[in-house]
Amino acid sequence: MLLRGIFSPTPMPLTPEAQSLAVILVGVVVLWVTEALPLPVTALLGAVACVVAGVAPAKEVFRPFSEPLVFLFIGSFMLAEAIRVHGLDRRLAFAVLGLPAVGERPGRILAAVALVSATISAFISNTATTAMMVAIAAGILAAIEHAASRDGSPAGPKLDPRFATGLMLAVAFASSIGGLATPIGTPPNLIGLAFIRNELGVEVSFLTWCAIGVPVAAILTTFTVLLLGWMFPAGVDRLPGVAELVARERTGLGAWSRGQVSTAIAFGTTVSLWIVPGVLGLLLGAKHPLPAWFAAHVPEGVAALLGAVMLFILPGGPGRRALQWEEAVRIDWGIILLYGGGMALGELSFSTGLAEALGRSLTGWLPTGPGASVALVAAATLVAVITSEFTSNTASANMVVPVAMALAAAGGGDPLTAALAATFAASLGFMMPVSTPCNAIVYGTGRIRLRDMIRSGAILDVAGAVVITVVMLAVGRLWPS
Repeated sequence: MLLRGIFSPTPMPLTPEAQSLAVILVGVVVLWVTEALPLPVTALLGAVACVVAGVAPAKEVFRPFSEPLVFLFIGSFMLAEAIRVHGLDRRLAFAVLGLPAVGERPGRILAAVALVSATISAFISNTATTAMMVAIAAGILAAIEHAASRDGSPAGPKLDPRFATGLMLAVAFASSIGGLATPIGTPPNLIGLAFIRNELGVEVSFLTWCAIGVPVAAILTTFTVLLLGWMFPAGVDRLPGVAELVARERTGLGAWSRGQVSTAIAFGTTVSLWIVPGVLGLLLGAKHPLPAWFAAHVPEGVAALLGAVMLFILPGGPGRRALQWEEAVRIDWGIILLYGGGMALGELSFSTGLAEALGRSLTGWLPTGPGASVALVAAATLVAVITSEFTSNTASANMVVPVAMALAAAGGGDPLTAALAATFAASLGFMMPVSTPCNAIVYGTGRIRLRDMIRSGAILDVAGAVVITVVMLAVGRLWPS
């Protein structure tokens, strides 16, 4: 009652189920933020508490664990693991770094590292991308330092040590940003899509998401490169030793292996199935029965599973398949439990009326009139960005997306754009090592001072919030009603 009185002088009455859920949500959020328990365990604890407290029957509480998007998670995780196991990510990375246009120019190397990180993280784990690209970036810096020590000349310009900071931050920031480009790039995307489908009845296809996410990722990656190039200059026009390192690494990769070919076939098949309904809709028209049939019979989760199953059938080399079950079980399956538990709490917040009550109480803090829609989207974005600085992006999406939708509905805005804004913004959070695993990995290299991460991350947070707000307002105008 006290909290409701703080938010609104005339609060909506809460049912006993909503009151119990509110207490459980507060406890879950505290455990997520403090990480006193593993995040998936906290999500399970929240779901169990809902059943024990009588918020809803067990069948209703645990239904989100079998959502179709869970199987999109499963399939895409297996595809990503095969890409990592067979080194397709490294092949792409060194192919881009070896382009003549990149050469040994520091600005171009910074841009190439950021581009590769963003591209790879659009399809595989942001954390795995960062771990791989940090090793490559460290190799580049080692080659530069080796070339400088071999030269031994005291005269002439020397590499500014700040460049190493910028290169490492480019890996972390671009890996987080790249996850925005596709629905499978990062778990918050799928969490937001599930809320949008279940609560708003809106289907956002793979191609539609990419039409929004790719421009956002491209703008923010470009801004990241410009920002880091300005804040952490190299101080020289050329970085000797990089071209030699890249050429040596590319030679070491050798010809395409059988496992790489098989993985590329499985991945290409899956991506093709993801985009076919959208392409058919563009070519034949949205009302043509073929795109609808394809979307109904081969949804994105099924396409991902087909690609994953292909990995266990196609050859991966002498005496093995493209993916072995022993490799698949090493995937972090805890994200499925975190997804299910978070979705259960989010859906219950709607069914019990808690989300509506919270949304109505918060609307008093926002302006009304012509600028209300802008304020709603900006508020959803800002809250998600701030939350993601202090807890995992996945937990942030689970907490903020339902509130953003309820806030927009109560304030007369568009719940779809508010939900999309919160979903995209949940993957930001660039200021602290604890904000994302990507930040933690690069901070652990010892080449980054905390104040440098905070300064550059704060600027990127603000830029990201502005870009996402503007893009989502445009989406709200262009989205067919």
